[in-house]
Order: sequence, then structure tokens, then C-alpha cells
Amino acid sequence: MDRSEKALSYFDNKFNCAQSVLTAFADESGLSEEESLRVSCAFGGGMGRQQHTCGAVTGAAMALGLRFGKGKNDSDEKKLNTYDKTVELFDEFTKLNGSTNCHQLLNNLNMRDEKELELINEQNLFHTNCRKYVADAVRIAENIIAKSS
Repeated sequence: MDRSEKALSYFDNKFNCAQSVLTAFADESGLSEEESLRVSCAFGGGMGRQQHTCGAVTGAAMALGLRFGKGKNDSDEKKLNTYDKTVELFDEFTKLNGSTNCHQLLNNLNMRDEKELELINEQNLFHTNCRKYVADAVRIAENIIAKSS
């Protein structure tokens, strides 16, 4: 099973987009599966279902941070490099999907509004749109990591 399939498996098993993406990278992130699921939980639905930045994108950004980010004894160059990789992630995701904003990506429907959530479910957007966003975010992060190896 490749990393995108692994992420989709988490997503299909009721984990949110951020959890699904980050946890697909757990094997090389230094976090356990459980830690990955917990730390990324609040980022789903565009930050706690507020529909800001897509959780798939934030999950991928966390994976990049774990791989490249600045730690306590690292130079500022690592931080700046991680920022550059994050900008690349956002740019590539936007090229593919038109936005990184969860609300826009879900056809401008508000998942915290009962009637609009019903429309999201009727239109099957979590299955069609969000599954694509999860797979796209994983592939973009994998490409960024591969270019840096």
C-alpha cells in the first residue's frame, strides 16, 4: 500500500483529513501512529471545523515540519528551508485545487451549519473532494521530500 492509499484508508475509517495525511508519514516522522493521530486531530475541517486551511494541507505541513523543521539546537536555516517547502506545498496544492481554504474547497458550504452540512453529505463532498485533497497533499509532500533527499 503506498502512502496515499494509507492516508485514504485512515480517512475512510473516520479520521479527519489532517490526521490521515500526517499519520501516513508516521513511519518516518518520529511519532507513533497514536501520537500522529492525536496531535493532528484539532486541524481537521480547516482547524476544528472552522474551515480555514484545509486539514490535508496542514497535515502535510506538519509532516514537512517533522522532517525538515528547526529544533532546539538547529540553525535558523532549517526554519527558513521549512518555510520554503511549506510555501511550495501551498502553491502546488492551490495549482491542483484552486485554493487551500476548506470552505472554498467544499463549494463554499459551511460544515458547522446543519443544513449546509446536510448538503455537503448529499453531494458526497467528503468522499469525492476531500479524498482527492488527502491524496494530493500526500503526493505533494512526498515529492517535496524526495527532491530534498
